[in-house]
Amino acid sequence: MLRKSRPITPGQRSKILPTFDGLTKAKPEKSLLKPLKKTGGRASSGRISVRHRGGGHKRFYRIVDFKRKRAGIKAEVISIAYDPNRSARIALLKYADGQRTYILAPDGLQVGEQLESGSDVEAKIGNALPLRGIPDGTFVHNLELHKGKGAQLVRSAGASAQLMAKEGKFAHVKLPSGEIRLIHLDCQATVGQVGNSEHSGISLGKAGRSRWMGRRPEVRGVAMNPVDHPLGGGEGKASGGRPPVTPWGKPTRGYKTRKKQKASGKFIVKRRK
Repeated sequence: MLRKSRPITPGQRSKILPTFDGLTKAKPEKSLLKPLKKTGGRASSGRISVRHRGGGHKRFYRIVDFKRKRAGIKAEVISIAYDPNRSARIALLKYADGQRTYILAPDGLQVGEQLESGSDVEAKIGNALPLRGIPDGTFVHNLELHKGKGAQLVRSAGASAQLMAKEGKFAHVKLPSGEIRLIHLDCQATVGQVGNSEHSGISLGKAGRSRWMGRRPEVRGVAMNPVDHPLGGGEGKASGGRPPVTPWGKPTRGYKTRKKQKASGKFIVKRRK
């Protein structure tokens, strides 16, 4: 659920934030936390490789189980928690042998439910199993590209892919982008849609809240001087005078930046465009 405040200050006028309903009031599981070092957008060379990063509140990384390898052992959902490192919510599972892990929380998952993973488990929300055991037409998330590597696809809030059909050793899976891709039937996926589907409706309301998240200001190229950007300078309010480019002169809008992937291209049945 999202909430909109009655504006008392200018920063609250366009603020739309989640209510955090459905989250468990419990501290994070200490054994699954790892310190997260700030990079400020800098690579190992010390130079900025990603602009507009820096500052922000201190975070701990939550170790999320993307492999779901504990097949055949039932687990109880004991909490659903906020994760500062991703848009999705995470669920804490307690297995029958006492071990605890975090997983991505699917939409509709409740505390107290029993989940399982493996090749012969029921295809119900939150269970993880190979694509060959999931009925056609089912919506899935947390999807592997290579068997045993762990989920790489469909992990953000509200995302889901649809299992369209099975043919030979491969399944036809329609991804959130609209691309239909061949994925091996032994690759694992979790049934259901990723929770927190209203994440896209959030409006931070003020620049300060972006700074708390570690995002620094972005300045338009047309507002700069010619020495700083190809679109800078000009008498009066000039709007650039050339197609949009990066500070280094590379085209931005409509310019293809995807590398040629000959190996993976053969697995694409229908492209996203």
